[in-house]
Amino acid sequence: MAVLENASFRVVNDRRTGSFSIYSQHEKFPVLTNNKMAVFGRLISGKQFSFEITLHKSTIPESHYLSKSRALQFSGKDECLKIGWEVEFILGVTQPIILWRLTISNFSEAPIFLEKIFLLKPADKAATNIKINERENEQDLRFFSNGWQSWSYSGAYRSNQCMRRSRLGFLQEPMVINPGTPTFQKKGLFSSDFFGIVVDPKSNKGFVLGFLSQKQHFGTVTANLRKTPQIQMWANGDNARLQPKASIKTDWAVYSTCNFDDSQPLSPYLEAVEGEHEISELSSPPTGWCSWYYYYQDISPNILKKNVDVLNDIRKNLPLNLFQIDDGYQKEVGDWFDFNAKFPDGVKKLAKKIHDNEFTPGIWLAPFIVHPRSELARDHPEWLLRKKNNRLARAGFMWNALGKALDLTVPGVLEYVCEVVDTAVHDWGFPYLKLDFLYAAALQGKYHDDTKTRAQVLRTGMDAIRNAAGNETTLLGCGAPLGSMLGLVDIMRIGADVSGHWTPTYFNISFPFRKEPHMPSAGNSIHNIITRSFLHNRWWVNDPDCLLVHKDSSLTLEEVQTLATVIALTGGSVLLSDNMETLSEDRLKIAKVLIPPMNQRVRVIDWIAPGTPSRLRVDLNGAVGAWHLVSYSNWKDQPLDVSLRCEAFGLKSEEYIVSSFWDSTSWVVGENDLLFSGTILPHATLLLAVRTLRKGEGSYIGSNLHISQGLEIERFQIGEGELNLQFSRDKQLTGYIELSLPRLPQSAIYQGKVVKWVRTRDSSYRFFLEGEDPDILSITY
Repeated sequence: MAVLENASFRVVNDRRTGSFSIYSQHEKFPVLTNNKMAVFGRLISGKQFSFEITLHKSTIPESHYLSKSRALQFSGKDECLKIGWEVEFILGVTQPIILWRLTISNFSEAPIFLEKIFLLKPADKAATNIKINERENEQDLRFFSNGWQSWSYSGAYRSNQCMRRSRLGFLQEPMVINPGTPTFQKKGLFSSDFFGIVVDPKSNKGFVLGFLSQKQHFGTVTANLRKTPQIQMWANGDNARLQPKASIKTDWAVYSTCNFDDSQPLSPYLEAVEGEHEISELSSPPTGWCSWYYYYQDISPNILKKNVDVLNDIRKNLPLNLFQIDDGYQKEVGDWFDFNAKFPDGVKKLAKKIHDNEFTPGIWLAPFIVHPRSELARDHPEWLLRKKNNRLARAGFMWNALGKALDLTVPGVLEYVCEVVDTAVHDWGFPYLKLDFLYAAALQGKYHDDTKTRAQVLRTGMDAIRNAAGNETTLLGCGAPLGSMLGLVDIMRIGADVSGHWTPTYFNISFPFRKEPHMPSAGNSIHNIITRSFLHNRWWVNDPDCLLVHKDSSLTLEEVQTLATVIALTGGSVLLSDNMETLSEDRLKIAKVLIPPMNQRVRVIDWIAPGTPSRLRVDLNGAVGAWHLVSYSNWKDQPLDVSLRCEAFGLKSEEYIVSSFWDSTSWVVGENDLLFSGTILPHATLLLAVRTLRKGEGSYIGSNLHISQGLEIERFQIGEGELNLQFSRDKQLTGYIELSLPRLPQSAIYQGKVVKWVRTRDSSYRFFLEGEDPDILSITY
């Protein structure tokens, strides 16, 4: 028996069976027992082959500790197939993780084609390889499934549930489903891309199983949580050709434990991925405007200029920094150097107009996808990806057509893509690129260079784009497989497109699409914003898509407020997509309170619960002290009566003062009282600032100036009988703040003017500001 261990883990190799097991040194964490690796592929003759990798001979003695060595290595060869292999296990030095990878070498005289490389599978098909507290048959496990790309549904499942999946077949599946990842229809069978998470809800402990990167292969994790729970993981070989005497390494596989009682349970895995891709400093989330969701493709230079002018005029009220032109300027998708009739002068002058008004110019590109009616498709059919039968590969249904994809391995294609990017940045003048439909570079098909996996093709393409754009250019990835973007994009869409409808519709028809999990809708967008919120400020800045606040959509006011709440609390970018000329003042205020972005990491209390999590918590600390921001959402289509205790958000039961943001109410909570009791409307969200009650002293209760109810204050200074508050200098102030004071206010002065105030309770008072520039509010009492 060979053993590799440190204070966190043990990797045990049973030389008798050639299997390996992974144990946590801490009790109550799930372990993986009796596992093997395997390789599946085919020979040049077309004959299928497979073999198991048996770990019999290692390069270290019987037992080894990290202080002496942190690696455990094995090697071997299938003599019949003349395929060699090497396995390396490593214990993490800076994070509590286990890493391992497999190298496959072709020692034969003919090429081989690799289909799947299993990094972990049960050695016994009839036995479980997941153990929790010595219970062989754990029946109540949860599995978090991560979707392949930005728009793919991601969420937790119970063992008695079925996976959510699209019923639109070839119209949508090429967009959102990794061809190498199975989609299951039976209860208890689940799949995940890049990483998956298993949790025991009884102990709130679990493990992450996945990969550090997707530079070489797209990784798949599957779980069977029925009577005999099993988990397995493989790298998708995509039937790529492995030439004689050539080798290929998988990306590092990862195992890490996670405790969901911790505020950031996935940190070890997330930090390991950061380190692998040298992700260090991340930019602040952008705030801005996007043309898509109000105008869609019906944009024109005049429309764009008018919105620039309005945003410039209201800058003191709504200080945004980005103006992004979306789809609708080009002649056709793929024909990026040709503009449609509405843009006879192209977009270069628009970029200058945006820049001259002190906004960052941004533009939308879809560099890997092609409209079938484009001139590029007509003039360069050899550039398009094809299937084995030589028909064009399908990229899904968009723009009322079946999209096509570029084959980036065809000579000249990647050069064209880079020329488009270089022109957009360095000639047209756009230092911010929204890159959409990026999955198209990794469709299933017959690539010109059949030695490349789909993951290698996409990664090579994104590397080239980053080099063409330059490191100073901000890149946003959208419709993109997550692992392929790491270290290359600054901002990443993590959910489905939002829309002016709560559930999916197509040309205002909802019935066939209502339950589609990946289609554009506010509800689908919100779901992934929450379930993937843990990626923000780890791998990139999360892009939750746009906030739609105008009254012209089908969203209710409560649904708009919920979208705003989720965007704000999860900390990512804040972009509007409304007609700024017609936007009413009350709807503009919904957007205004999100600026500047909080840029915090949210804690999703019920993250492992099936469906869309409903309870969020952000712990804040600022000039006004420490407080908690908590939200509870009603995802039902009917009003919901709720009684919420402090413990529902992981808060201690003590005396609090609570400020409810959306209805501008406040109240005191006793030590054993409910935090809230009442009715929440359909798709509405309760948003509370919760502060420890401090009797007999001046303290901050809340405000309607910023959704954080506290970060709007830069300085909070209490003196003898007086209180001075310095407001943040980012925008004009219209609204109120609420304070607890030990005595009745004697005066309230702001910029030499008397400020109106009202008493709300025995020791609570509201002070009202109307269109004031940021300054100091001085109160005596």
